[in-house]
Amino acid sequence: MTEHETNNAFQNALALALVEHPRASLQELACAVGVSKATLYRFCPTRESLLDRLQNSSVNAYAQAIQEANLETAEPREGVRKLLENCYKNKELTLFTIQHWQPEQIENSKCIQAQEKLDAFFLKGQQSGHFRVDISAAAITECFHGLLFTMIEAERLGRVPRTRVLTIIELVLLEGVSVPSSTA
Repeated sequence: MTEHETNNAFQNALALALVEHPRASLQELACAVGVSKATLYRFCPTRESLLDRLQNSSVNAYAQAIQEANLETAEPREGVRKLLENCYKNKELTLFTIQHWQPEQIENSKCIQAQEKLDAFFLKGQQSGHFRVDISAAAITECFHGLLFTMIEAERLGRVPRTRVLTIIELVLLEGVSVPSSTA
């Protein structure tokens, strides 16, 4: 495992520990992720700095997931699938973001740029006839976020099996929850 992968795994573990123990001290978080208090203090000396670092990492991971999905050139269904797979890689950071979102503490331009890329992707899919046009591209972006967030949380709570999370999101986003007319 590379240093970058180790750092990502450590951050994901800390993010999940904060989700499961939102009021935990640094000592309790260190114990929860299996490191010494000194190791965690070297990573982030205060709880506030840890929250800031994880929030920034979450935004960066999200922006990277969008970039790596190549939405500018991807076919719509494949773009959605790749975007979901990329976002799911850091699902712990997504869970953390849901619980600890503080937009005033992050570089907002990254969030706006990421959102604009998704809006443009969904608009392009509408223009090519792949996505509905009676729902705005911005609304589809928000539906994507909502489905991603809630299904990752549902998995954590044991309500949805891990193996079905991405498939369910993709189906609901692209096809809705109605029975397909050919089988009704």
